[in-house]
Amino acid sequence: MTKIITQGETIAAIATAIVPQQGSIGIIRLSGNKALSIAKTLFIAPGNPKWQSHSILYGYIRYPQSQQVIDEALLLIMLAPRSYTREDVIEFHCHGGIMPVQQVLQLCIEQGATLAQPGEFTLRAFLNGRIDLTQAESISELVGARSQQASQMALAGLQGKLAQPLQKLRHHCLDILAEIEARIDFEEDLPPLDKKAISQGLETILEQVQTILNTAERGELLRNGLKVAIVGRPNVGKSSLLNAWSRSDRAIVTDLPGTTRDVIESQLVVGGIPIQVLDTAGIRQTTDQVEKIGVERSQLAASQADLVLLTVDATVVWSNQDNEIYEAIEHRPVILVINKIDLATPDLAQFPTQISEIVKTSAANNQGIEALETAILKAIHQDKLTASNLDFAINQRQSAALTRAKISLEQVQTTIKEELPLDFWTIDLRSAIQALGEITGEEITESVLDRIFSRFCIGK
Repeated sequence: MTKIITQGETIAAIATAIVPQQGSIGIIRLSGNKALSIAKTLFIAPGNPKWQSHSILYGYIRYPQSQQVIDEALLLIMLAPRSYTREDVIEFHCHGGIMPVQQVLQLCIEQGATLAQPGEFTLRAFLNGRIDLTQAESISELVGARSQQASQMALAGLQGKLAQPLQKLRHHCLDILAEIEARIDFEEDLPPLDKKAISQGLETILEQVQTILNTAERGELLRNGLKVAIVGRPNVGKSSLLNAWSRSDRAIVTDLPGTTRDVIESQLVVGGIPIQVLDTAGIRQTTDQVEKIGVERSQLAASQADLVLLTVDATVVWSNQDNEIYEAIEHRPVILVINKIDLATPDLAQFPTQISEIVKTSAANNQGIEALETAILKAIHQDKLTASNLDFAINQRQSAALTRAKISLEQVQTTIKEELPLDFWTIDLRSAIQALGEITGEEITESVLDRIFSRFCIGK
């Protein structure tokens, strides 16, 4: 992605997902100083159109030599600096489908545009000062959001709710650094440094840094979700539970044990958190080769899950087989799901006392699903997680940089207590300032930009 940094080219890309017969509109986006001239070459509008910023023209896209029409379309004009990239931006809004957009994109390239790399439009918006780095990352998170809360969290970042407190912290650190360096350079002309005030200021900054760091775990859950595996013996109602939970016939259900031969996935949202639910094959000893593979995959899914729903049959007593399954997964967070309570009243005394969270369900009657979801949120300590109390949340990159800033600030505090020379104070303070600047992009390297924007989709 190194060549993007030069920003010397006009770039073009398809900005919408193109699926045959499943998209009514296809958009080709251009950005750069040739964008408008390319549009005028390829697009013809009836009458005497005004090619002015923030206008929409109706017309036809055509081959420049033969004048053969490719598509009837709309043209959006957004001239610099009032555009997404702060460059001239043009969008061709064509009919959906593969052929129109591919032909238009090819014509743009033939007229001098370069195929955009992943995230190049947003990178240019960042490099041109329209957005900071936290906002750029929020754009990517907004596109990939899998729940309403994840979407709102990304939108908060896009609105600058994460950048603003970080920038204030950095400016506070810069003020402290300036005060210290002034004493180093002009010690005789200034009053003595108030070490107590400096230390208190750093303590306040550290408290605010920790508050922001505390959002990392919640943000990770909202972005990446939770993997939940439903495990248990055959015929305890695992597939019925998945169907009731997802409100669909996702899994085949019969009275025959061993019906599920492979891991079946379903995507749900619980309390704003994306949940990947894995319905696994019943775990038992078997000579059937196909079922045996399914059992092995079930055991693997359980070992890799963030949370395991150990499902048992209320009509059957806890057995050695149940105990073996539990012992294999007890290192994972476990919720015991007692299914088929419409057929029998379970004796809770027979179950392992180590399992503190127990949910009773009747998948056949859609009973207990709400209680199950509540137990899941409680198990991951997110039962109070709502969009209203989560304005923003940092991602892994931001958390790593903020952790470095915290360590550096703590080291400054240690340096002050040990009464080391002022020069030593500035070393760690500068490191903290640099780490905070890396989060918002005020101090950033090309390799970091490459890692961030390579994860974007082409056209964004």
